[in-house]
Amino acid sequence: MPISLVLLVVGLAALLAVVGMSVWLGDRANEHFDEVVRLRDVRVAAVELRSAVQSAEASQRGLLLTGNQIYLSPYGAAKTSANRQLDSLKRNLGDDPQFATVLKRLDVLTADKFAEMDQTIALKNDRKDDQALAITNTNRGKALMDELNLFVSGIVRTMDNRLTSGVVQQRVNATNLRFASIVAAVLIVLVVGAVTVTLLRYTRELTQARDEVAALNVSLEDRVRHRTEALARANEEMQRFTHLVSHDIRAPLISIVGFSEELAEGARDLAQYLEQPSVGAADQDLQHARKITNEEMPEAIGYIRKSASKMETLLNAVLLLSRDGRRDPTPETVDLERTIVSSASAIQHQISAAGGKIDTQFQVSSIVTDRLSLEQVIGNLFDNAVKYRAKERPLQLKVSSTTLPGDRVAIEVADNGRGIAPQDVGRIFELFRRVGKLDQTGEGVGLAYARTVLRNLGGDITATSELDRGTTFRIVLPRKLVLPSVADSVTA
Repeated sequence: MPISLVLLVVGLAALLAVVGMSVWLGDRANEHFDEVVRLRDVRVAAVELRSAVQSAEASQRGLLLTGNQIYLSPYGAAKTSANRQLDSLKRNLGDDPQFATVLKRLDVLTADKFAEMDQTIALKNDRKDDQALAITNTNRGKALMDELNLFVSGIVRTMDNRLTSGVVQQRVNATNLRFASIVAAVLIVLVVGAVTVTLLRYTRELTQARDEVAALNVSLEDRVRHRTEALARANEEMQRFTHLVSHDIRAPLISIVGFSEELAEGARDLAQYLEQPSVGAADQDLQHARKITNEEMPEAIGYIRKSASKMETLLNAVLLLSRDGRRDPTPETVDLERTIVSSASAIQHQISAAGGKIDTQFQVSSIVTDRLSLEQVIGNLFDNAVKYRAKERPLQLKVSSTTLPGDRVAIEVADNGRGIAPQDVGRIFELFRRVGKLDQTGEGVGLAYARTVLRNLGGDITATSELDRGTTFRIVLPRKLVLPSVADSVTA
């Protein structure tokens, strides 16, 4: 047997062995990668569970200390997050006998901790401060939290150790795989030179791709910043586009209205002609023409006018939102009581006709903001209160202002009107959205406009309501509106 054939057989056998080893190492690497991903998910779930319980505890403590319900805002979300992360831990560690007891204890600790917090919150809301304080002073909540931290820290520590072991094993696999690849490359050179060239080219392409990925990662922050600036410019362009399109649509709309008037006049002239005695009354075609000119054409023209009028209203709403969405506010000191009285005077006759009154209570007497925008929002809320009042009782409006953390102010406008169904409260700020009994005129623009204006002032508006009891709108604004400086604008 020629020596070259022997070398070829030996090289082929060695190559098959190396290929088999490479495949096996690759599978092992995939298994370790999946395990690392699972361990990472477990660690994240444990940390998030602890963070959620701590956030809920902070919310509870804030309520107990201050009595302010605003501290309960993150409580529900934190409780939901804690239960979700606990379920994730059970799902990922349920088959691990090492954590069976730990998971059961964590389940009990979490439930007991939230039960303790729910109880103190309920007592605080019932103004049973002494009982709530007594529960807190037992330090049971702290003990539960300390034990929960202990178990979570144990899980995190175990996951870190396993991750470290996994990384070491990955490195060993990578070293073995690199060695196998070198052997394979040498054997391929001995067996087929052309394969060596192909392998080198493939390796060079991989190296180039890795360098490109590294370069992209380095420039990721710059690209994110540029993308953010591009999005801001695109948003500005979209507003300009909306404004332009709305104006361009108005021109054909005017033409539609104008030509519909001409059609109406033509239909009237034709109807008058057909009603003349000289025109044959017995002709069926003429009778059909009279029906068209007297009934069908006026009805169709009426639909055209009604649709054109509605389209004009919608265009005006879009233009209003587009214009005020980019209008630069003018900060000035606004006397809240004077602003409320001024806004109420415009509908005073309607309030009086409904036998109503307005009560005010201002903890904050003045703020620095855009006067026109605030007057428009308050006026819109007053209009809605009058439009959607309960007919069976006198209208009552209550306006108050309070101080919020972070140098912010809350203005509440409450009425005793019809109220809003729970499933509709979250939708009333959507553009062109109307809910409840639609027995009043409107296009569903006012509250969407109010939210746009307030967000332009750095604030927001929310609503709480109960059917047949009334609605409360809560406006949150900075106590002092500060416009971006020229330098900030240039940087942005």
